[in-house]
Amino acid sequence: MNPIHEDLVRANVSARLGEARECRQGRRLARAERTSRRAEQLAQQARLALARTL
Repeated sequence: MNPIHEDLVRANVSARLGEARECRQGRRLARAERTSRRAEQLAQQARLALARTL
């Protein structure tokens, strides 16, 4: 391979790795948001259950 072609391949691979990293971070954030929402719902249910017993 000539050096210019190698540089293009290297740049393309680097860009793809960056895209994959961003995608993983986005999925991690979405999962954290879902978990947080679920925890808030459970906490609200617990508060209601406690209020009913008092």
